[in-house]
Amino acid sequence: MITLADITKVYKNGPLEVEALSQINLQVERGEFVAIMGTSGSGKSTLMNIIGCLDVPTSGSYVLDGEEVHMLNEDDLARVRNRKIGFVFQSFNLLGRQTVLQNVTLPMMYAGISREKRNERALELLEKVGLKDRVKHRPTELSGGQKQRVAIARALTMDAPILLADEPTGNLDTKSSHDIMALFKEIHQEGTTIVLVTHEPDIAEHADRVLLFGDGKLLKDTRKGSARL
Repeated sequence: MITLADITKVYKNGPLEVEALSQINLQVERGEFVAIMGTSGSGKSTLMNIIGCLDVPTSGSYVLDGEEVHMLNEDDLARVRNRKIGFVFQSFNLLGRQTVLQNVTLPMMYAGISREKRNERALELLEKVGLKDRVKHRPTELSGGQKQRVAIARALTMDAPILLADEPTGNLDTKSSHDIMALFKEIHQEGTTIVLVTHEPDIAEHADRVLLFGDGKLLKDTRKGSARL
């Protein structure tokens, strides 16, 4: 489903060039649960941005579900993001003045879905994540774990086949982190492909495959039950 071939990303700052990724070759099959680990500056966030069509590689090719997305312009990248990728971030990225229900319906509103249908879908997802009794609350009235549940519900609204999560438990306590990971595993079991960035080994343990990055390179690719260097 995700195929990266010789992906390199170079950031330029005047005469200075920084290679954030160096010739990455990677395949993620449909239905996999992959965790990406690495220290700060290892390239894991840059990789996540490229996979999520938030950035483009300097060189190399990226094929997503059969489409060569590295060749697309900004409008087409936005289309791919909306149809194929759901995002969950460490900072939740919820709108403080909007209710829980309104936050979850936003992607569907931008997609032109009717109010009735988007409210129906949002309520269905909020029940799934255990927050149907919080639909009229605002983010300031929720705990960190509840905010992340809202963010997950929002990421699922368009039935995207891929869920990208960038440090989704980074701002949560231990219990909330375990609850969120249990929810991710449930979503994965329903067929969603999940790619998760984390620096926490216990969080990465929930994945079926762990990719270790360092200095912009893929250092280790480990699957449960086997290891490949």
